[in-house]
Amino acid sequence: MHLASILIGVDMKPISEISAQLGIDPQKLIMYGDFKAKIPLDTISSKNNGTGKLIVVTGITPTPAGEGKTTTAVGLAQGMGLLGKNVVATLREPSLGPIFGIKGGGTGGGAAKVIPEDEINIHFTGDAHAVGSAHNLLVALTENAAHRKQIPGFTASGISLRRVTDMEHRSLRQIVTGIGGTNNLPVRETGFDIVTASEIMAILALSSDLEDLRVRLGKVIVGFTQSDEPICASLIEGAVGSMMALLRTAIMPNLVQTTEGQPVIVHSGPFGNIAHGCSSIIGDRIALNYAEYVLTEAGFGADLGFEKFIHIKSRLSNLDPHAVVLVATIKGLKYHGGVKVKELDQENTSALTKGLSNLRHLIEVIKSFGLPVIVAINEFPNDTPSEIKIVQKGAIEAGASAAVSNTSFVDGGSGCKELAEAVIDITPDSPVKINYAYELSDSIEDKVLAVSKLVYNASDVNWSPKSRRIVRRYTELGWSNTPICMAKTPLSISHNSKLKGKPENYTFEVNDIRASMGAGFTYPIAGNIVTMPGLPSRPRSLDVDKYGNILGL
Repeated sequence: MHLASILIGVDMKPISEISAQLGIDPQKLIMYGDFKAKIPLDTISSKNNGTGKLIVVTGITPTPAGEGKTTTAVGLAQGMGLLGKNVVATLREPSLGPIFGIKGGGTGGGAAKVIPEDEINIHFTGDAHAVGSAHNLLVALTENAAHRKQIPGFTASGISLRRVTDMEHRSLRQIVTGIGGTNNLPVRETGFDIVTASEIMAILALSSDLEDLRVRLGKVIVGFTQSDEPICASLIEGAVGSMMALLRTAIMPNLVQTTEGQPVIVHSGPFGNIAHGCSSIIGDRIALNYAEYVLTEAGFGADLGFEKFIHIKSRLSNLDPHAVVLVATIKGLKYHGGVKVKELDQENTSALTKGLSNLRHLIEVIKSFGLPVIVAINEFPNDTPSEIKIVQKGAIEAGASAAVSNTSFVDGGSGCKELAEAVIDITPDSPVKINYAYELSDSIEDKVLAVSKLVYNASDVNWSPKSRRIVRRYTELGWSNTPICMAKTPLSISHNSKLKGKPENYTFEVNDIRASMGAGFTYPIAGNIVTMPGLPSRPRSLDVDKYGNILGL
């Protein structure tokens, strides 16, 4: 028996059965064993958004206590399933960096999991490896082109594209390559980003089909000539076609299941605080064509994943949501109210009331876009009735349509039935017309200011001299008419991870800005955020049993 079945006491259904349940011909699947499969793109017209109702699942600003956003999304899918609804959850793929580092697994928890969790969390169907290989191939081909002077005026010193790896390596943030003699040229100062921050990963998530993928890959900026003219991947001989070959199966979404047998599409994994933090457009479109309700996750808190879902994913694809589920925990809100992690299990209504500022603000942000929002309180055993009532009252006062406690971690779908009923009740029949915070024609500075004031509650924005120079050049190149994708800490609404709750009367700091023209956005870098995380003092430790099953997830 598979480990997942042993641990949770259920028998996984063959993935062909899950596919048939959804309405996709099992014969069309590309099988990866008995319990996971690729869905070919010809199962749907990629330009058709379908008739399903799209619900975005996001959360409060994350805390060390963990908010259980994925667990709630899975539990909600299971709860809707118990109500007889045809529902699909669409989630990001976990990556090895967070698995061993800052976050842990990405398949939910307890009785609300996506299975087989060991395989999904470790390697899965190889998508992350394909992205890393395609990215690093482009770097290698670019360096070769510069070394051999294949493009006039383009030298190694002009290469801007960094390498990627799927592990957190702080020592690789800044490196020098090519040392050791003329055989090892070109010499250049460079570094590594985490693979989830790769533009290729963002492109994979935002592409609508193979041809769109090809066009986007060709627009990736790899460097600049000595006269400061941009060089894109399409100018590097053989690069785009070779990357396409490496990504031809990675572009297909992956089909798995919840512990209670609901279909789940897991596809692409851009980091929420560095990239746009959303699952793939293709995955959502397939789900919307076959399901009545689609629960799509937006990574980290609503100040990151949800904002980017609206301004990048939804805006560029016409995937307009119907409603939003905002996941909160009493532990997390008490943390935002100043309580230490080791004291979060103790009742503290004054700290909870103070920490509600984070929840209230994010409800108001979501409402400002014109969307109905329901608060899902992910309940823990030590939460008290009085604390739950405080959160419910505060959420309703802030404009939430409802605030419902759920116990999906312990009870699975049955612990999420009330939440499922509430979500169904508040979800309109048609998508909502979105009130965007900025127009695409606005300047980069004005876009950042708009998001900083509305979402981050900042009073102003300070640009470093370096970032101002880059903005001027990007504007000259015609790159300003794109969305922005802010790279900032996920641990605060602000750019400063130490500022909890709802920071006020501060200036948002932008230190750098990069262009992702293939993905279709520019991304300012705020505060001390880095695009290559480092491992914590105690990284996650895994092992295998005598049968080869992974332990410790």
